[in-house]
Amino acid sequence: MCGNEAMAEAAIRAGCDAYFGYPITPQNEISAYMAQRMAEEGRVFIQSESELAAINMVFGASATGKRSMTSSSSPGISLMQEGFSYLAGAELPAVVINVMRGGPGLGNISPAQGDYFQATRGGGHGDYKTIVLGPSSVQEMADCMPLAFDLADQYRMTAMILVDGLLGQMMEPLTLEPKPRPKLPPKDWALTGRKGREQNIVRSLWLGEGVLEKHNEKLQAKYREIQEKEVRCELYRIEDAEIVIVAYGIVARIARAAVDRAREDGIPIGLIRPITLWPFPSHQIRQAAEEFRVFLTMEMSSGQMLEDVKLAVAGKAPVLFHGRMGGGLPTVDEVLGKIRELTLRTGTPKIRNPKSETISNDPNPNDQNAEAGSEPVMSLRGAQRRSNLDPMRGRLLRFARNDMS
Repeated sequence: MCGNEAMAEAAIRAGCDAYFGYPITPQNEISAYMAQRMAEEGRVFIQSESELAAINMVFGASATGKRSMTSSSSPGISLMQEGFSYLAGAELPAVVINVMRGGPGLGNISPAQGDYFQATRGGGHGDYKTIVLGPSSVQEMADCMPLAFDLADQYRMTAMILVDGLLGQMMEPLTLEPKPRPKLPPKDWALTGRKGREQNIVRSLWLGEGVLEKHNEKLQAKYREIQEKEVRCELYRIEDAEIVIVAYGIVARIARAAVDRAREDGIPIGLIRPITLWPFPSHQIRQAAEEFRVFLTMEMSSGQMLEDVKLAVAGKAPVLFHGRMGGGLPTVDEVLGKIRELTLRTGTPKIRNPKSETISNDPNPNDQNAEAGSEPVMSLRGAQRRSNLDPMRGRLLRFARNDMS
């Protein structure tokens, strides 16, 4: 099952009541799959006349309390931005899948990550946010679907699954098993007929004096709660790392393979993989920066997540960048080349035993494998680690100013 089909089936199993969409490559497998399966389940599937129509149909279905979703690819998502703002203003839950392609403009149908700003900054007008999940495998794409619906219902807002065209087309083994679901608040705001209750009104228009400001304050309080409770990320081999790659989606898989190969060469490197792109794992990155590491942000863009990494690091460590654009995909060898360039130009030391959980500042005199005349292994904890890093700091900062191409 390809990634697009996995997300579609997982959405059905998560209780999607209605799907509305318009065809665009490379996400067409979602629409095709939903056209068949939603009919089999007796649920609603409509191929709309446009992306603008699709997102407004999502608005209408959501207003009645039904779990509704749409999917598209980069240019189509751009056409939906007005609807995203209206969903946010009316506090309606919705799930959106964006299978990104190369841009700007019509671009091409190759995988890209150039929609990060659009997704994490809201995309439409007004002060609002969208929950954004960035899975990196077919299994995780499927697992994110029930999570997206639950988060959308919990916080009454849009949750987006942001993947690239390669993940959408990729085929991998998949397990679809029911999992415990959280208890969600009742949808007592929904338009279900007012018999026996007070009238419900779903709207994003607030004209009374000061009313809109109070509504915005309510939204911002909700977003702060999400930032406190819903951050998700993977920390991979960062405990003793001197270089930390930050990457998401398919690029994180490439980076992970490069980390493993670099570790075989004794290079102390790790990976932080954001799973929620908003809320962003700023705290986890900031904690890593406290230990004075070098950060290398990798994306299939000109450097969009890079800004969030820099904000999280807050000047405490160098933040470098390597990116590909327009459908270009970095290779493991390419990443390894950047890592080796970084270690050579900054003097980042190698670790003696990359598989060891504990390392010391001095070589073990009883170690039969210790090389004669070899330099001490760097301590990676506390004040001693900071002291060892100080001579390297100037080289790192000078290198960071030049950045990486």
